[in-house]
Parts: sequence; structure tokens; C-alpha cells
Amino acid sequence: MSSQGNSNKPGMVINAPGARATPQNGQTTTRKLVMKPLKLKPQLPANFEADTWAKLQAAVQAVHQKQPVATSLEELYRAVEDMCRHQMQDRLYKKLQAECDAHIAQQLAALQTQTQLAPAAFLEQVAAMWDNYCSQMLLIRSIFLYLDRTYVISLPGLRSLFDTGLVSLRQHLTQHPKVESHIMRGLLDLIDRERQGEAVDRQLLAGLVRMLGDLALYSSTFSPRLLEETRAFYRGEGLRLMEASDVPHYLAHCESRLHQEQERCLHYLEPSSRRPLLQAVEQQLLAAHTPQILAKGFKPLMSANRVQDLARMYSLISRVGGTDSLRDEWRQYITTTGTAIVKDEANDKEMVERLLQLKAQLDGVLRGAFQASPGFADQLGSAFQSAVNSRSNKPAELVAKFIDAKLRGSKGVGEGELEAALDKALVLFGYIQGKDVFEAFYKRDLAKRLLLGRSASMDAEKLMISKLKAGCGGNFTANIEGMFRDMDVASETMELFRRHHSRTTRLQQQDAAAAAPAGDSSGPPSSSSSREPGGGVDVQVTVLTQAHWPTQTMLELNLPSGLVHWQTTFKDFYAKHYSTYRQLAWQHSMSTAMLRASFPKGAKELSVSLLQALVLLLFNDADELSYEAIKEQLGVKDDKELQRTLLSLSAGKVRVLLKSPKGPEVSPSDVFSYNAAFSNPLFRIKVNNIQMKETQEENAKTNAEVVQERQHAIDAAIVRVMKMRKTLAHKLLVQEVMTQLRFQLTNADLKRRIDNLIEREFLERSSSDSQVYNYLA
Repeated sequence: MSSQGNSNKPGMVINAPGARATPQNGQTTTRKLVMKPLKLKPQLPANFEADTWAKLQAAVQAVHQKQPVATSLEELYRAVEDMCRHQMQDRLYKKLQAECDAHIAQQLAALQTQTQLAPAAFLEQVAAMWDNYCSQMLLIRSIFLYLDRTYVISLPGLRSLFDTGLVSLRQHLTQHPKVESHIMRGLLDLIDRERQGEAVDRQLLAGLVRMLGDLALYSSTFSPRLLEETRAFYRGEGLRLMEASDVPHYLAHCESRLHQEQERCLHYLEPSSRRPLLQAVEQQLLAAHTPQILAKGFKPLMSANRVQDLARMYSLISRVGGTDSLRDEWRQYITTTGTAIVKDEANDKEMVERLLQLKAQLDGVLRGAFQASPGFADQLGSAFQSAVNSRSNKPAELVAKFIDAKLRGSKGVGEGELEAALDKALVLFGYIQGKDVFEAFYKRDLAKRLLLGRSASMDAEKLMISKLKAGCGGNFTANIEGMFRDMDVASETMELFRRHHSRTTRLQQQDAAAAAPAGDSSGPPSSSSSREPGGGVDVQVTVLTQAHWPTQTMLELNLPSGLVHWQTTFKDFYAKHYSTYRQLAWQHSMSTAMLRASFPKGAKELSVSLLQALVLLLFNDADELSYEAIKEQLGVKDDKELQRTLLSLSAGKVRVLLKSPKGPEVSPSDVFSYNAAFSNPLFRIKVNNIQMKETQEENAKTNAEVVQERQHAIDAAIVRVMKMRKTLAHKLLVQEVMTQLRFQLTNADLKRRIDNLIEREFLERSSSDSQVYNYLA
């Protein structure tokens, strides 16, 4: 090699550090060695492609036949690489594809002969073929990986080796419809058997479903058939079970079926089948039978308060858009059940308790079954209100009585329990449209509690008033609060009267002592009451404002002189100390008395009404009196009141008098006598005040007063609206008046009041339109 070679010829230049030359100037230089290329290129063996493919083909066939591969995988990989580097990749790809096609055709031909096997056995053969095929393709791909990574990936339209194998398998499978049909039929049969309760090989199913998915046959071929057979299966099951089962068991079965289908999708079906399968179950088991489920099962479940089953019904029916139908059943049940309670006149005494129980049950179902759905809550409110008001006035009256019973007190009832009962009653009160009826009866009962000392707790009374005020406003409770103020003022007035009377009595005694002759041994009495006309009587007067209190029936009586004296004394005191514009009217019907009585078997104290007391006092002067004699001496004009009073004294639990002849009723010919044999283990005895018990006449009177008050309220509302508007059409007048009233009003009632106001010349009809009214100033 020389550094003097032709520099124009190609070659390899190498620096040779050991070869140096020393020029004349003494500097050292580096010499270059040039290596020239070979003149002849290396040539492939003549049979390279055929020999290499033969080696690769033998390896592929060994893999397909599950035989050991004679050549190492590394050598096979290098062989593929060599063929690709020498531009043989296209022919190699096609030869490999043809080899795999031949193997697939052979495998499917073998499966074709196995189609006579039982479905499960045939599917096992298919699964084994698929598992072998996948593992074989993976091994073949690893051998031909260089081809897959260079040639295949460089051509966009060409599939990878594994995908090519899948496409080939799918094509051959479609060319063997009997094999494909047996695979589909076998899978569907296994699923059907599992639905019928048999244990099946889920692992086998999962593997074959993955095969169909990899072959792109799941969505196109298997899934439609699966859905079709699912619908048919559940269609038949729904018809059969709907006839044979009750609704709770049917719903539980539906819930179980939905869970089972979700489990199938989780374990072996593709996720894409989940929604269609569940929809098929919902449609065939639920949507197709929703009317029958509701008609057959809702009412019994509600009646039995089966909240869990109702929750299941709500959950399942909601899945198929049946919420509106369920809500309609809910409303109908509430309306029907509540109305039946309200209109059950034979059990009026239990109406409020039954309504409260129904409301508690409905609230529990709303929360526990319907998830406090606003739509169901609205239906509960409107339907329950409709039921409560299906009978005019009576529910309002009975709610007032219920509260009265609670406020009068019961043994063993604590404050917390009492407040809870009042809160429940107020919930019921909130649904009542005729709140004026409630107010009338509540005031009547409150008057008795306050005046007769029947209230168990004034704190509870005031708590109730505060709750009513919070719920209805100050206007509703104005008169009720006035009743409590009257009681407080009356207590102060009575205390002032006692001090005034005591002072007046002392002055009279002093004047009497000063006017007595000297040496008179009869000094002033030790007790002023023994000398004055009212001596021996202790009175308690309660002055009330008539506008605040319910109207009471005037009871005319001839009072004893002692009571007349006290009336006069108090009247003079009141006129002197209070406004002269206030007139006192004595209400004997609400008066009570405490009598001390001496019987042969012991002294007693009798708690009685004023009329009862006056009747008993007559027997201080006579052992026997006729009905007519009692009536004449007392000056009673109300026979019914006197008869009830005499009956309470002679035929009740405390028989202070004897009636002749005996019987449950009092007639004008009866004779009454003092019962000398009367005995009772108690010292203080309360005689039942029969005349204070609510009677049909008293209730009718209260309702009549409500009607009268309503007429006044309607008239006032009409006049207010017309005074402001001057001229108004009938329809608009009705709308505005309705908004001002706190009770329900029919168009007929309102029309009657308008006609009445026209007659009284408050209004007139327009001359141009009879449906328009003008206000007359």
C-alpha cells in the first residue's frame, strides 16, 4: 500500500500513525493508507428463496401440528429478516397467508365432522381449536415478527399477521355455515339452560364469546340472535309468572333476573350487550305488565304497609317509564282510603286517629319507598287534602275535639308526647280548607277548658296558640289570644274586687259598731259573711269580652238571694271601677259550684254546674219534689236543659237524687227525692255535667254560626273588591273574592251572596252586560 496512489479512485482512507516522513524543514507528517473496494459483489445462493421458505414452511407446519420446531427460533427469525432484506417480503407474506389458510380450512373441515356432538361437547372442540389457533398464531407471529414490523406496517392497507389470521378464520367460518350455526346455537342453548337454573361452564362461554368478538361476529351475528331469544324467553316467562305469582314475588323475580343478566355481562358476555339485554328484560317482564302489576299489587302492598316491596316496585317501574302510572295509583289510593275514613260516620270518634295513622303510613312510604320524590310528595299533599275535605265541616270539628282531648290531659302523657300529638294534629289541620269551622269548635272547647278548669297545662295551651299563629297568622288567633287575655284580666279584676269588698265590709262593721247603743253585749260578728245577705258563699266572677268568646245560650234562672246579692255587689263594683259603656250579661250556662253536702253515710263535696247546684239546694227544704215544682221554683224555661240536669243527678254514676218512676228519660210527671242512702268512697265528687256535653243541637248551632259568619265574610269580601274596582266582570269578581277567603266556596254560594247584595242595593248589574257588576256607593 502506498500513499502515492491515484487519489481519484474510490477506496478506504486510513491514517497510519506509525508511518511517518521527515521533510527538509524537520516537521513530521502523517501518511494515508487507502483500501480499495472489491471488484465483485457477493451473490445469493441460487436456491436461497426456495430453501429459506422450505425451512420456514416446515416450522409453520410443525407449529400447526403441535410438533417441535427443528430450527431455532433465532435462526428462523434471521431467515425471515434475510428474505425481507432481499426484497422477498411480498412473496413471503402471501406464502405465509396461504399456509395459514390451508391450516384453517383443515381445522374447520375437522369441526364440520363434529357437528353431531352435543352442544356442550361441540363447543369444547371449538374452544380447543380457538385456543390452539391463537397460541399458534402468536408463535408464528414471533417468527415472522420482522416481516410484521417492517413490511406490513409500511403498507396502510395491509393487516398484521395476527389480524390476517383472524380474517381468514372468519372467512372460512362463514363458508362453513353449519359450523357457525352450531357454534351460535350451542352458545344460546347454554345461556338458556343457565337462565333455567342449570349450572354451565362460564369459562367455556367466556372464551367462545371472546372468539366471536375477535372475529367481529359478536355484534353482527351473535348479539342480534341473543337479543331475539332473550325477548322470547322473558316474554313467555312474564306471561306465565304474572298469572301464577303474586306481585311481591313477581317483582322480586324481576329484580333477580335483571341482576342475573348483569352478572352474565360481567362474566362472559361483552359489555355492549348489557344495556340491550337489560332493556329486553325490562320490556318483557315489566313494561308489558305494568298495568297489571299496579292494578293487582299496589293497593294490597299499601294496605299491608310493605315498604320494601313498594320500594322495589318503584325502582323497577321507574326503569320502564311507569312512574306516572305509579303516581296515579298512589294518588287514587290516598284519595280512596282517606275519603273512606272521613265518610265513615259510624266511626267518627276514631276519624282523627285513623287519619293520623294513614298520614304517618303515607309519609313512611314516601320516604322509604319513593325516595321522597317531589312528584309523589305533591300527589300526597293534594290527594290527602281532597280526602280530608270530602266531607264538609266534620273533619275540622273532630280535629278541634282531638286537640281538646289532648289539652284536657291524659294520665301518663308527658310534655314531649303531648307536643308530638299536637304537632301531628296541626299537620292534619293544615289540610283542612274550612279553618273557620275549626276555629269555631276550638274556641268553644277552649272556653270550657278555661272556664271550667279543665285544661291540664296552661303552658301547653299557649304553645298550641303559638303553633296556630305561626301556621295561620295573627288574624286567625286574635280572638283566641283575646280569650287568654280576658282570663288574666278577670283574675286581676277578681283580686281587686275581693280587696274592695273586704275594705267595704270593714267600714260597714266599724259604722255598725259606732252606732250600737252603749252596753250592748252583742259585738260585731267574727265573720262578716254570716251577717251579710251573701254570707257563707264564696264567689268567683270571670268577666269576658263577648267578641272574643263563642256565643252561649242564655239560661234564665231564679238565683238564691245570696247569689243575687253577690251579683249586685259585683255589678256595682264593676260600674264604679270600669268603663260605664261595658254592660254585664250573666252567663249561667257556664257557671259551676262546689256544694258541701251532709249524708247519713258521710259528708261530701260535690263539684256541679250552677243549675245542678240550684236543683240540689231545693232539697234542703223538701225531701221530694215533682219535675214541675222544680221547674217553677228555678224559673227554667229550657225543658231539655232541665231534663238533662235532673238525669245527671238521678240516673248517672253519682245518684244524689232518686227518680220515680225509674227510667233513662225525664218526663214532666216524674218525681224526684233526696237519696239518703247515697255513698261514695271519695270525699270530693265530680258530678257529670251532662248539660255541658256536646250534643247534636250544640254542634248544629256551632255549624249554623259558622255559616252565618261565612256569609258575612263573603259579603265583606265582595264589597271590598267592588268598592275598589267600581265595575267588574263576574268571573274576575269570583277570582278575587276566592283569594280573600280562608274557606272553600262554590260558585253557587257566591252567586247567591251577589244576588243578596244586589237586593240590598250594594251592587247592580250593568245595563249593557248582565255578567258585569257596578258598585253602588
